[in-house]
Amino acid sequence: MALTPTPHDAFFKQYLSQIEAAKDFLQIHLPAKLLAYCNLSTLKLASGSFIEDDLRSYHSDVLYSLETVEGKGYIYCLIEHQSSPDRQMSFRLMRYAIAAMQQHLEAGHKKLPLVIPILFYHGSVTPYPYSTNWLQGFDNPQLAAELYSTHFPLVDITAISDDKIFTHRCIAMLELLQKHIRLRDLAALERQLIVLLDNGDIHGEQLTLLVNYIAQTGQASNAKALFRRLARRLPQHKEVMMTIAEQLEQLGLKKGLKQGRDEGFQQAKLEVARNMLAGGLDLKTIRKMTGLPAITLWKLAHWRS
Repeated sequence: MALTPTPHDAFFKQYLSQIEAAKDFLQIHLPAKLLAYCNLSTLKLASGSFIEDDLRSYHSDVLYSLETVEGKGYIYCLIEHQSSPDRQMSFRLMRYAIAAMQQHLEAGHKKLPLVIPILFYHGSVTPYPYSTNWLQGFDNPQLAAELYSTHFPLVDITAISDDKIFTHRCIAMLELLQKHIRLRDLAALERQLIVLLDNGDIHGEQLTLLVNYIAQTGQASNAKALFRRLARRLPQHKEVMMTIAEQLEQLGLKKGLKQGRDEGFQQAKLEVARNMLAGGLDLKTIRKMTGLPAITLWKLAHWRS
């Protein structure tokens, strides 16, 4: 007989891993409304091991999958064994349920499954002293129930007018830029930017962040010209604007120099290839020595002929 440090858990998991035992358990203990929705003839044992993003694994005791009586959709019954009370057990069950949903989606399904958590308790403290409603774990269960049973708050900046955004104080700049950042030329926002920058709501680190954001996401040439115009119109922000404009200019020069060097190097390789062709070397050898693409060498040879 193999000994285990957790005999209660092991016995429960092994017993409930048998399909017929699980069917009887669910028929007896599932609430009638949920049982009526389950097709127990499709019951299958599923993996109860879940891996979080940080690679820490955790386990539910027994997880079964089954179909609905309507022949579509999926249901999971998650049965957790507990031999001592746990104040946070309802939250653990919710975590397991969410993990089972995630596992279901990763298997290629498009809809979330219904996961029914069931707690099986046989501790010495009786009756079980804690609520199995995870919402009761909040200081304000009523507010939590309202939050988690309806649509989550949505800030769809694409559907908010610019005039409304202008009333949003220091957050207005973030919202305006994120709404319009895909414009080909941010100069179209110049008037709005001047008004928002001039009202004093934005300063310090916020200003640096938004200027860097424009520099990184907009077209460099347009952004550079925009910053120079803003610097002229907003002397209080001139230093930051001109610093970024100069950095963009230097970046453009570096890119230009690199592009020039690359083009010069390419021309040199082409000239070497032409000389090799003139000397009668075959294309395979020339390609190996210059690294030029076969199609480029073919065109050189064809042009010479």
